[in-house]
Amino acid sequence: MMFHIAYTEIIFFIFVVIYNLDNLKKCECQLVINVKNQGGDIVQESITSNITDDTITLEFQRPEGTLITQFVDFRSEVQIFRVLVLGEEERGQSQYQVLCFVTQLTKNDFISADAMSKLRQRNPGAVRQPEEDRGRELLEMDLSVELDKSSVISPHLPILCEEATHSAYAREVDLRSWASPKALSRDIVTLTSAVKRSPPPKPVRCNENSNLWQPCQCRLEICVGWYPCGLKYCRGKDSSGKVISYRCGIKTCRKCRAFEFFVQQKQQCLWDE
Repeated sequence: MMFHIAYTEIIFFIFVVIYNLDNLKKCECQLVINVKNQGGDIVQESITSNITDDTITLEFQRPEGTLITQFVDFRSEVQIFRVLVLGEEERGQSQYQVLCFVTQLTKNDFISADAMSKLRQRNPGAVRQPEEDRGRELLEMDLSVELDKSSVISPHLPILCEEATHSAYAREVDLRSWASPKALSRDIVTLTSAVKRSPPPKPVRCNENSNLWQPCQCRLEICVGWYPCGLKYCRGKDSSGKVISYRCGIKTCRKCRAFEFFVQQKQQCLWDE
């Protein structure tokens, strides 16, 4: 009887260890960073790393209420910017609208999910300043994404952007990069089936259009005030005196992106005035 109890306890102990190790692999490691934006307001960024999925999620809320999510999918070489804009009910808008912008992830856009999971901050209350300002990039989103077919771009895209049924956008140049042999060599035909080209000709900018019900070219700017964009390496000597290179910190950056895209009505782009 005692042997049976001891045996049962050992099996239970092994199960608990395996369960905890499995949870440790799947854990999401989070940092909360205080950042001063261009207007001088303090914005709190939440950066979460998921090692299992090889993804990073950076999220913050602007002072006027707009919620920005930057989702990095390393396996698919994709970045997704999800924007939740609060509606202006007095101007006939719904409570909020969701937009998604899908772009190619390049090597120096973000540190890896594994490296991100190892970051710790000594003074959580400090206001962080980036070391490098990467300026402003204009991205012309000439494709609309069919979300029900978009898992070929990233398996996370249909879930993250489920509320952006008619407002998810991509670029043809990125589509061709994803199909390149230097990248993941995805089938260009399959990728193309997940998007539709914006209607030509290019309409007037929304900020030049006075009619709320006419189509126009909308622009939305997203500025991420602080993010880890690279690793720092230092040189030293090991116990035998041999010169070695070792990881000794992170490089931090700031970057703005202005997304330009087609909307059916200026009513869907009231911020661009």
